[in-house]
Amino acid sequence: MARTPASQTRDGNSSARIAEQLRTAILRGEHPPGSRIRQEDLAERYGASRVPVREALRTLEADGLVTLVANTGAWVSRLSLAECDEVYQVRERVEPLLLRYAMPGITPAHVDQLEQLAIRMQQTSDVEEFLELDREFHLGSYASATTTVLGDLVGRLWNTTQHYRRAFTMLLDEHAARVVHDEHHMLVEAIRVGDGDDAERVLTGHIRRTRLSLGRHSEVFDITD
Repeated sequence: MARTPASQTRDGNSSARIAEQLRTAILRGEHPPGSRIRQEDLAERYGASRVPVREALRTLEADGLVTLVANTGAWVSRLSLAECDEVYQVRERVEPLLLRYAMPGITPAHVDQLEQLAIRMQQTSDVEEFLELDREFHLGSYASATTTVLGDLVGRLWNTTQHYRRAFTMLLDEHAARVVHDEHHMLVEAIRVGDGDDAERVLTGHIRRTRLSLGRHSEVFDITD
């Protein structure tokens, strides 16, 4: 059996580590959309050579978090208002389908976990904590789906809209926040009783609400380089 050179193994490990840490930083808003990511800065920060840094950036490009321009550099992915509206319309159609695939595999214990996440979201006033819980709630509800491309597609769409979900969350007033939480609880109940039609209806409206709200706030997309 051929052996993998130690240098390749080290580079692969470094690449995965850099990608994971940078992914977390981008999702937390530490690098806003449109901001430049310089390979030399990453190499210095993570104590790595350019090779694993380049591999990490390619991984994040595949995740929808980074845009690479040949012979130019890397930037955190950004969306225009029109692009965001399109992505959300795709999400409105594909996420209910993914949930439908997942529902037969969701156990009562899993439903209880989703309910606890919904409660924790309602209790927190911290935007970043809410976003983490919301991501765990929705992507967790799809986890039991066995699909070829749909699960990966939804994960990428979530990555590309992370900043805009943050903006939406910060725009919520008391009434709008209550509606969001109510929809989470209605979704849990529909899943608990196995009502796929109702679960799809609630989820579609839940995603559409975010899209329409962002459409009324074009200033969210006015990002200068």
